Amino acid sequence: MRKELVDELVELAADPAASRSALGLSAAQDAEIARNAALWTSPTMPALHRYTGVLYDALDAGSLRGAGAARARERLAVGSALFGLLRADDPVPAYRLSAGSALPSGGTLASRWKPVLEPELGAVAATDLVVDLRSGSYASLGRVPGAVTVTVLAERPDGSRSVVSHFNKAHKGRLARVLATTRAEPRDAAGVAAIARRAGMRVERKADALEIVLPA
Repeated sequence: MRKELVDELVELAADPAASRSALGLSAAQDAEIARNAALWTSPTMPALHRYTGVLYDALDAGSLRGAGAARARERLAVGSALFGLLRADDPVPAYRLSAGSALPSGGTLASRWKPVLEPELGAVAATDLVVDLRSGSYASLGRVPGAVTVTVLAERPDGSRSVVSHFNKAHKGRLARVLATTRAEPRDAAGVAAIARRAGMRVERKADALEIVLPA
């Protein structure tokens, strides 16, 4: 599947207009198309350092040292529209493809990845606790049975709550850092919640779902 998708992106890059349409790019972002054209030969870096954004800023993997860094490399995995799922140290080239992209070959990326990913994720979940911090579009690439899921809520003075949108990634990144570096080995959602609370986060548990609650 990875090879098929890389080949499709390289071929698509030969048509800038089609690439812009499929990948949701403007003409000012044609450098992203050039990256896709060079996918087979461009240099790589570890997945944990390749990806950027609000969650990765809060995770701040580059600042980890010693045993904490080693635990993070062992525990963290990265969801990817192009590669499905990556270990922290897997070498990744620069590219542009999101889970919501619509490639000309047809079908959603979720419909293509699910048959490949879900058996693998199910095997992992059968023996290890998984805390799934992926956004909805990336979680749809392959569901993890029994995974602990996390929602970030803002609580108003009157007690009402609403789902936090953009900044939920920052708090999920913070939780990822805490879980990646702790010496504890949680076995269920209650254990994850306890670790988060010790780190100063307000967390409530509902079965296998956790809610991080913030003041509005």
